[in-house]
Amino acid sequence: MARTLYELAGADPDRRFSPFCWRTRFALAHKRLDAEGTPWRFTEKDKLAFSGQGLVPVLVDGNETITDSWRIAEWLEAKHPTPTLLNSAAFTRFINAWADTVLHPALARLIVKDIHDCLAPADQAYFRTTREARFGASLEAVQATRDAELPAFRKLFGPVRAVLATQPWLGGAAPDYTDYILLGSLQWARCTSPFRLFAEDDAVFAWRARGFALFGGMATEAVGYPA
Repeated sequence: MARTLYELAGADPDRRFSPFCWRTRFALAHKRLDAEGTPWRFTEKDKLAFSGQGLVPVLVDGNETITDSWRIAEWLEAKHPTPTLLNSAAFTRFINAWADTVLHPALARLIVKDIHDCLAPADQAYFRTTREARFGASLEAVQATRDAELPAFRKLFGPVRAVLATQPWLGGAAPDYTDYILLGSLQWARCTSPFRLFAEDDAVFAWRARGFALFGGMATEAVGYPA
């Protein structure tokens, strides 16, 4: 059965950088499912009209069309129960919300101009207008403070370090969707920005490296910068 995943791309169609799409990429790999990736860009809203909305990821699996990374994860878990993706759905949903509402706004401030520079010209205009309205400042001004903001960003990962001090993965003995959520966020940064987020002696640095090496190095081999 043909399976297609619509993924956010930069000017280079192979630069797939959405954290939400990467969550789904990891989830599909976890379930040992293949999907053909189709690049999509911010200004190509018509390309997703069939899905009834205008955001990625969109997964098309035969006659089924599923949108939103969390709904896709739930759908994959229901349709393909093994191996288990959501070992503790309540905890994983919390991490999903924390990443969306706390981690992403902080991370975006560190890489927002770099994201802009990866985009095609038409998308750059859209991205600058919408993001500068969101931040209330130019992309250059927002990103200019990133060295000063980096310690606070790293501090956000305190709970992650505490968990990793007692087990190898956020999901426990093996990775699950809880890990993939945060790995997707950090892959967003790796695919768009050369800015180094963690010191090499940080437990998060080592966990990220192990996560990016999963599934034959799927994340490491993607177009991006050294992590």
